[in-house]
Amino acid sequence: MTKEMTIIGEEAYRAAKELLDAAHPEENDIFVVGCSTSEVGGASIGTFSSPDLAEVVFGGIYQATQEAGVYLAAQCCEHLNRAIILEKEAAMRYGYEIVNVIPQPKAGGSFATAAWKAFEHPVAVEHIKAHAGMDIGDTLIGMHLRDVAVPVRIRTTQIGDAHVVCARTRPKFIGGSRAVYDESEM
Repeated sequence: MTKEMTIIGEEAYRAAKELLDAAHPEENDIFVVGCSTSEVGGASIGTFSSPDLAEVVFGGIYQATQEAGVYLAAQCCEHLNRAIILEKEAAMRYGYEIVNVIPQPKAGGSFATAAWKAFEHPVAVEHIKAHAGMDIGDTLIGMHLRDVAVPVRIRTTQIGDAHVVCARTRPKFIGGSRAVYDESEM
């Protein structure tokens, strides 16, 4: 692995760790990541899918999620309608319907393909409601977050050349002016 690839892996780990530290996920929560390896490599989204970059970025993020005890969910590209790749255990735990597709670098994306190869029992699902997420290269993960997403600013603002945007989620506030809220959920 080149020095540049090592740095990218370290950036991916650091960004995921920063977000997980800020989001305070519970064990077995879901952390969704959308990643354009084209953007990481300095190209326009969808123009330079790189399995090598994907494995490095995935490896860094996967390490951080394993340390935090949360499931990693990898968003596919628009050619698979932004389906999600995750461990079968997670799909079963959350009641997500499994669909039949195996991502490829040009149909699903290199990051989702790296997840498929690395997970013990990978499956694809169409929709999830993740507790936190990271968008690497403006891939639009919002459809896979719980309803109330809260932006999280981290120090690591790029992975390679890709812009990084992070979010955690919280339960909805309901009630009104008389309602009392749990401060720890804000």
